[in-house]
Amino acid sequence: MADWNDPQSTRNNWGTARINGEVMGNVSTDQGLRKYMLSIYNYMASGVLLSGVVALLFASSGLAEAVFTTPLRWLFALAPLGFVMAMSFGLNRMQTSTLQMLFWGFSVAMGLSLASIFFVYTGASIALTFFATAGAFAGLSLYGYTTKRNLSAMGSFMTMGVIGILIAMLLNLWLQSSGLALAISILGVIIFAGLTAWDTQRLRETYYHVAGTDMVGKVVIMGALSLYLDFINMFQFLLSLIGDRR
Repeated sequence: MADWNDPQSTRNNWGTARINGEVMGNVSTDQGLRKYMLSIYNYMASGVLLSGVVALLFASSGLAEAVFTTPLRWLFALAPLGFVMAMSFGLNRMQTSTLQMLFWGFSVAMGLSLASIFFVYTGASIALTFFATAGAFAGLSLYGYTTKRNLSAMGSFMTMGVIGILIAMLLNLWLQSSGLALAISILGVIIFAGLTAWDTQRLRETYYHVAGTDMVGKVVIMGALSLYLDFINMFQFLLSLIGDRR
């Protein structure tokens, strides 16, 4: 989702990447690429797991219900955005270890924010939606990793769609339209599904620009953040569509 690094490359044959006119190798057998992508997925999955545990514990503590009935709920809702902005704008200045700490801090803050869904939806529907999102994410990410099609144009279009969704959500705070809310949820699922495939392809191609440099660790963390945001947004929009309300 994040547009912090968007390398452009062309591919001549299946499994090869060509950057600046030079064939960089067969991506299907590149162990370095596999290790790099696996690191991204490990960080992303660990972040999602941490957020889920924090959300469940916070919701069951009894404190969350009290907090979300006060103006403090806005602090919990906006805190993850603060972490994302700090990581994005401070990328070049920060060390990899600092980015790692901020990523875990973001995961905790996101978990605290997500605790509110346990008061709106049933536990069974939350679990069902989570596994449905996980399956869709895996398929979309695999497509983005293996496809020979350049997804850059689609990614740019989907990124503009995110801006449109945000504007529509702010507008609906005033309109309170159930029809508009439904349209936002449907478009949100579609947009973040597309971004999942694009971000995966973008991260795969970024590897050839940073392999062997000090930027690899930072790109892994930021890549995990991008995929985390794709996953969690797709989950939330899908939950608003199929989740059973209490």
